[in-house]
Amino acid sequence: MTDEELAEAKRRRRLLAASARRAFPGSTTYYNGSVAHGDANTPLTDVDLGVVLTKKDAEPYGPGRKSALDLMETVREVIHEDLDDEFDNLTIEVEGRRRAVLVRFGDPVTPGQVDFTADVMTALPHPSGRGLNIPNTKITDQWDRADPITHTRMVLQAIEDTKVVFARTVRLLKHWNCTHSKPMCSWNIKALCLGCLEEPMPLINALQIFFTYAADEIDKGQTPDPAGVAGPIPLNMPRRNVHKRLHTAKKYIDLAIDHEKAGRPLSAQHALHQVLPELVPDADGTPEEAARLARTVLAGGTAASGLGLATRLGTSTRPRAWGD
Repeated sequence: MTDEELAEAKRRRRLLAASARRAFPGSTTYYNGSVAHGDANTPLTDVDLGVVLTKKDAEPYGPGRKSALDLMETVREVIHEDLDDEFDNLTIEVEGRRRAVLVRFGDPVTPGQVDFTADVMTALPHPSGRGLNIPNTKITDQWDRADPITHTRMVLQAIEDTKVVFARTVRLLKHWNCTHSKPMCSWNIKALCLGCLEEPMPLINALQIFFTYAADEIDKGQTPDPAGVAGPIPLNMPRRNVHKRLHTAKKYIDLAIDHEKAGRPLSAQHALHQVLPELVPDADGTPEEAARLARTVLAGGTAASGLGLATRLGTSTRPRAWGD
């Protein structure tokens, strides 16, 4: 994505945050999701944010009390008041939304896309002081505990500690996830990365560490919440199937590294293609595909040596690679 697209996405996010704070005077807002975490892939299609009510305003709501539906309606009304003049095709959905108000701008940020959307969460401070109560409107008066603010802080710290390798690895893993039946949600991927990526390293080694660690962890059970307040992160398919996909990816990454070390770059390319078919062309591909591979490696910030399997990443802390 371009700098202009990212800047426009963030501008729209700020507009929504201002509307949410106006809807609930004294409230605070937070950003989460891929744009806030620095791991958004292209095309850029959405942003996520939340508004946290004051303790006084939150009093009638929460587990066993009122649901979030009227809070969501209040946010919808104020966003319409603030943004209808700028966005002619703006629509906002509350009905059928489980956790957040869905804002459809009717105007994409990335050319060629159908739309650009935003999820706006209405949240309550948790009585314990740790985390938030967030809506679960599928059950009339249910609220679930979570801590998206701490999650974002943890991710940004990991990006800094790894000199952006964390964000670049997550981007690659989201591509892997999408091309292998989406065995887990993006947050599960990031939560597992938080458990194993702690320092700068080549991207291929980060992938090897992730798949090794993730396969072992999923073999034990579902991934716990890194913030320690919510329940385990649900999977998108049976755990044994997720483990199989992770273990298979690990075998191909190991094979790619072995081939590269042995001086067999085309074989390494073929192995890596099994994990990231959208990004890495097969070894018998055309010269145009080979050029695309080189561009991908360069865009990722690695040295242009083979597949970047044995090279160190640069020291830039600017989270601007792999499409961000």
